[in-house]
Amino acid sequence: MKNGKNDIAIVTTILDDWGGSEELWAKSIPFLKAEGADEITLYKRRINFDHPKFLWLKAEGVKLKELLPQQGITAKIGEAIKRIASKFGLGKFTEDRAAERFYNNLKAAQPGLVIISQAINFDGLQLAYQCFRLEIPYVIVCQKAVDFFWPDPSSRNFMRETLLGAKQCFFVSQHNKTLTEEQFGTRLRKSQIVFNPVKTGAKGALPYPDTSKGFRLACIGRLFVIDKGQDILLRILSQPKWQERNIEVSFIGTGPDMEGIKELAELLGVKSVKFKGQADNIEQVWADHHALILPSRSEGLPLVITEAMAAGRIAITTNAGGNAEVIKHGIDGFIGEANEKDFDEAMEQAWTTREEWELMGKKAAENIKQIVPPLPERDFAVKVMQLIGGQ
Repeated sequence: MKNGKNDIAIVTTILDDWGGSEELWAKSIPFLKAEGADEITLYKRRINFDHPKFLWLKAEGVKLKELLPQQGITAKIGEAIKRIASKFGLGKFTEDRAAERFYNNLKAAQPGLVIISQAINFDGLQLAYQCFRLEIPYVIVCQKAVDFFWPDPSSRNFMRETLLGAKQCFFVSQHNKTLTEEQFGTRLRKSQIVFNPVKTGAKGALPYPDTSKGFRLACIGRLFVIDKGQDILLRILSQPKWQERNIEVSFIGTGPDMEGIKELAELLGVKSVKFKGQADNIEQVWADHHALILPSRSEGLPLVITEAMAAGRIAITTNAGGNAEVIKHGIDGFIGEANEKDFDEAMEQAWTTREEWELMGKKAAENIKQIVPPLPERDFAVKVMQLIGGQ
């Protein structure tokens, strides 16, 4: 154990105030402490210190450190530049600043282990590389891998070295693990699958809503079409056959494409959608909706799918990330490809069996119970603490 410490550093690469990929490390904190962790420090590029999650972390005794602190108008401009640059692989300047600050903090603190929690499979590897340079043990969590988004050629070598140097790489789906290995041309022997926590407290399927006034589908997720594909769904819903059916889709969530998605719905004349904003009570969502619909272009393994299944609701979704690893097509959900033709066919198959959704949802609840452990965050914490000092 380095310097006799059980200190843990956690790095999260999410650019938003908070994202679903942060639930695993956040909920693991009480279990890390129970397993013997002493001081826990969280690093993030920018932190909204007034956000409820960060207020909770502070109350838990977690130290919060920004890697790119900014103020005023500079912060807004800098954030915009970072978001644009990250989409086009041009974020080297800000990443170098963050990496330098992180290196200096690590060198001074010398934690026993660092957890690098990535939004995708390589957006935190420059930070992880600082652990590699300092010979501080680290683990990497990959919450998503994207088929059409590969690492910059100039960065592949140090990124591969960083992945191979980790004590363990955790992936939320086999798809993401395999794709990462293919993108870097190597097998990651020290890697395993880990699940995100399921928010629903239900011990099985929730009561199924009445269908006498039609069927309500929930499209839950960030309003961000590159990943979540809400535009695909709107084009399908604009077809006369769907316009005539007694079906309503609720878009639940917020995101940068909110106005664009609303305007697209209006342009296409789609009347069967409602925008309901963020929802904090997932069980209430499933008390009012009959199924999840998720037309994603890229995923890890979405929390909303495991939560919907745990609540006894089918998912109509795409063959993205690990979706097909937990859903049995035609038995407890429906899988299509992320394009209008194929996803329309999956929706059509689901619609023709709509009277069976309640029974299929019960099967989904039973199946997901066999796949996702009761407390993935506890299991993750135990695995992490076993890695400190090479245990």
